Amino acid sequence: MYETIKTNITDNIMTITLNRPDRMNAYTEFMGDEIIAALDHADENDDVRVVIMTGEGRGFCAGADLDKDASIFKSDVSIEDYRDGGGLVSLRIYELKKPIIAAINGPAVGVGITMTLPMDIRIASEDAKMGFVFARRGIAQEACSGWFLPRVVGVSQAMEWVSTGRVFPAQEAKECGLISRVVPPDELLSTAREIALEIAENTSAMSVALNRQLMYRMLGADHPMESHKIESKYIYWTGRNADVKEGVNAFLEKRKPEFSMKVSSDMPDFFPWWEERKF
Repeated sequence: MYETIKTNITDNIMTITLNRPDRMNAYTEFMGDEIIAALDHADENDDVRVVIMTGEGRGFCAGADLDKDASIFKSDVSIEDYRDGGGLVSLRIYELKKPIIAAINGPAVGVGITMTLPMDIRIASEDAKMGFVFARRGIAQEACSGWFLPRVVGVSQAMEWVSTGRVFPAQEAKECGLISRVVPPDELLSTAREIALEIAENTSAMSVALNRQLMYRMLGADHPMESHKIESKYIYWTGRNADVKEGVNAFLEKRKPEFSMKVSSDMPDFFPWWEERKF
């Protein structure tokens, strides 16, 4: 179905594998289009509860697929009409209704690391290395990393990594909050699946979707009242729907819940509550 990625759905988990191992899964605009298509499918398919993204072979993603002419950074459209392809991928991830886990199995540099910033959970192999190498290539950072990176690790750390462009190990990324776990290479995917299964088997898809967007949208709020207002709508609405009854009964009966509500069709009429943006 795809040329530069592979997808698999098992146990309500969609795994997207970047699949250009001969090029260390280097990013192309076509790959970006295929990632977006796979994410569209994940959002539309209620059998998908969680997404995992990883890379085939030794690398996660070696950044943009470069040639001597740096053609990937050139475009025939006007500067006003041009949109960074990595940014379109990041924006699609940001809009997801499903949680997404980055399982970083090897080198992740340039867009290979910035595309993971809007992902909800990032874990890495001990073999992984990361780098925001843009200044060493004479280009600017991309994939909405100017918004995401300082929010994930703070402005000072973000500026150090971006200004030096140096490549750093997974353990440093963990210590600085870029990733949450470093695991042996042979445990990476099993760890990602363990986290994904914890979500898929025990939580309401509706609750996860609402909470995911709540926290991302509140990153730009100027007062906690903004969160209070939408949380109040959430509580009012969920309290009158099937999943809350099932969740409470499952807790009282000491069993796993069987939530029935679907994000494809059962979202509240006030969702999305934020102003629609056109890019």
